[in-house]
Amino acid sequence: MTDDQTHVLDFFTPRAAGWDSRFPDDGPAYAAAAGLLGLRPGDAVLDAGCGTGRALPALRAVVGPRGTVLGADLTPAMLEAAVRAGRAGSGTLIRADVARLPLRDGALDAVFGAGLISHLARPEADMAELARVVRPGGVLALFHPIGRAALAARHGRAVTDDDLRAEPRLRALLAGSGWRLDSYTDEDDRFLALAVRQP
Repeated sequence: MTDDQTHVLDFFTPRAAGWDSRFPDDGPAYAAAAGLLGLRPGDAVLDAGCGTGRALPALRAVVGPRGTVLGADLTPAMLEAAVRAGRAGSGTLIRADVARLPLRDGALDAVFGAGLISHLARPEADMAELARVVRPGGVLALFHPIGRAALAARHGRAVTDDDLRAEPRLRALLAGSGWRLDSYTDEDDRFLALAVRQP
């Protein structure tokens, strides 16, 4: 196990049991974001760093019963919390590091990542790995149920331009890893960056 993986496990394991109770009102925001991915019934989508699986029911609703919904997370305690919450019925849960996904090239139509980018050890390489498993023209959604300013305030920090979610930094990061930033929303009640997988 790498130091980066150990850091993620150390951060998320003790928080897993109470994670959903910390943010009980986020469900509608997840559903709205899932609806903006442009997915169709029968499509295949990955919730990368799925945590307790809060996005899985919304993603299942979009791709329907014939679609494929995967939830990947490195932290066993988060996956166990997803099962306890009844979300395993909405998708297949797998323990995996987003840096090395057990998926073939171009297997997916989309990747959804809620709160993901700030926990990536090697953002450009990790975004390139997500690009590897998505077909050309597929979509990446980087989501958070609150915007950058609200999130920074929650953590007692100021918003800075060196934040990976700042539009210029994110655009460059994505361009260097196989994506084209297509739309960018940073409002008090939502952060959503949608990118398209380049050929």
